[in-house]
Amino acid sequence: MGDDNGKTREGEKQQENKATPSDISDYKIIKEGEAEILMIAKNEVFYNKAQVNNRDISIAVLRTFISKRKEEHETMLSRRTKAVQKVSNDSASKLEAPIESNNGNDKSNGECEESEETSLDEPCSIPEEPVKILEGKGRGELKPPRVLEALSASGLRALRYAREIEGIGQVVALDNDKASVEACRRNIKFNGSVACAKVESHLADARVYMLTHPKEFDVVDLDPYGSPSAFLDSAVQSVSDGGMLLCTATDMAVLCGGNGEVCYSKYGSYPLRGKYCHEMALRILLACIESHANRYKRYIVPVLSVQMDFYVRVFVRIYTSASAMKNTPLKLSYVYQCTGCDSFHLQPLGRTVSKNNSVRYLPGFGPVVSQECSDCGKKYNMGGPIWSAPIHDQEWVTSMLADVKSMKDRYPAYDRISAVLTTVSELLTKMVNEWDLRFHDGASVWDLHLHREVNEWEEDALLSLLALMELPDVPLFLSLHNLCSTLKCTSPSAVIFRSAVINAGFRISGTHVNPLGLKSDAPMDVIWDIMRCWVKNHPVKAQPPDLAGSVILAKEPVLQANFARAVASLSKAQAKKVARFLPNPERHWGPKLRAGRQITSKHVSLLGPQALNGMNNHKAEEEKEEEEEEEGNEPQAKRKKTEDPNSLS
Repeated sequence: MGDDNGKTREGEKQQENKATPSDISDYKIIKEGEAEILMIAKNEVFYNKAQVNNRDISIAVLRTFISKRKEEHETMLSRRTKAVQKVSNDSASKLEAPIESNNGNDKSNGECEESEETSLDEPCSIPEEPVKILEGKGRGELKPPRVLEALSASGLRALRYAREIEGIGQVVALDNDKASVEACRRNIKFNGSVACAKVESHLADARVYMLTHPKEFDVVDLDPYGSPSAFLDSAVQSVSDGGMLLCTATDMAVLCGGNGEVCYSKYGSYPLRGKYCHEMALRILLACIESHANRYKRYIVPVLSVQMDFYVRVFVRIYTSASAMKNTPLKLSYVYQCTGCDSFHLQPLGRTVSKNNSVRYLPGFGPVVSQECSDCGKKYNMGGPIWSAPIHDQEWVTSMLADVKSMKDRYPAYDRISAVLTTVSELLTKMVNEWDLRFHDGASVWDLHLHREVNEWEEDALLSLLALMELPDVPLFLSLHNLCSTLKCTSPSAVIFRSAVINAGFRISGTHVNPLGLKSDAPMDVIWDIMRCWVKNHPVKAQPPDLAGSVILAKEPVLQANFARAVASLSKAQAKKVARFLPNPERHWGPKLRAGRQITSKHVSLLGPQALNGMNNHKAEEEKEEEEEEEGNEPQAKRKKTEDPNSLS
């Protein structure tokens, strides 16, 4: 045993020596947030600068998760304290009953005292044990959340979690690539004592590791190169009850309908190619995670789902409940997309029937559409199933916004991640304070009651808010430009179109996915009636009768659209533009080459000429070293490394 322990210590020392950089000048120091990593010129370990948005928003969500988790734990403790008090009160009331009956007896004082002693002593020994049991449950302090980064590469994300998030516990960084694990350990040491105490790196297959550590991690972060589908089954088992799964998918060509059969094989859903394809990608990923969770009597609750840059990112909480799992078919729908126009319809997968106190789960009614589109007469494509329930939690988003605004200096991508959400928060706060906003149905429907004239800034704020507030319970969206393209007509302004929908008695909002997208609960026949009324006021040239737009315009509108502004007391000033969709901060901001692949001239459009020049310079240095070796002269760089026994070979 002593020899084995000695060998183990020697092996650990060798790994530590390997993780210690011999010469920092051989590496490029990259700083992001409070973490710094050492990168070499070769493309051995994956790193993408564009993912700073992903890492920043993940940190914001985890900070909110820690505070919410603490609140939930305190609520649970208060409930158990109340339960203990109730048990003790019940036991006390049981004791008072025999005392009162003794007082009514015609006995001497001595006899009364004797009976009082026996009645108090004997029953009191019964409730003591259950009270102690109740007090013992959940009384321990809440442990800091354990985090698993399943695919760590350089370890930058794990280091930022450890150094920037207060109250976080152990962070385990995994990778099955030896070079990545060595780089991660090197970076852990480079980031000082805090990182060394909290972050640990392992060379392991993430799927096997998660399967062998069921319900051990409060947070599991999946950010693979490509599809996460291979890791989802083990990830949903590794998350503790009430914990969080953070998942990224970068295979957008597959999720957005480029290869529908591949998407079905990976995610179990068939995508459709529409303007809403990026939101559909989000909902396909959520439906896939729910499907994997259901196999283990678990279900998900999304708190934030975003499409950013070239990927989708979802943040879901995972709970265990066989009864709640039965509601999954109510959260899934198939999508029918017309091939001629922009009409789409959702077919829920299931429904419920309530009778007395019982609930029956039944298949959904269908089909919701006929063989041909009722608007243009063309056929439908069918896709799905997708997640049709809300993809955000409004309370979480509000808390996250407050956190981001209070610590904006600690978010390198502050402008990017708060472009939409911070603006909504500021406008909504001002309106709640100064105007009378009345909310209904969880703030998804609201009425505005103005008791005074508003100035131009307030009108701009209101119109911006109308565009920014994303309806949480409306899946997918329409594109106003696509509607006009179908009809070959000029496009109304977004304000006019939104006003017509609101005046018709329906809700409408923008979406974070597309600057031209409009979410509405209005049925498609109402949308087309509004467009028919618009074309009557703005005539179009005659088109061939077999076109979808001609068929739509041939019908008379049932609804007479009202294009007057929805808020009549507002002035006629134009709404100022609010920055919601910022341009990329630099060129070649997007996906990078997979680690281990050689950078060649064909990657210039993806990585930029600077990356190619850097690689060529590195090759020239290597060729020079080889020439020196052939001549018998030892290269200077290698001489430095051999002098230091702790160097990385």
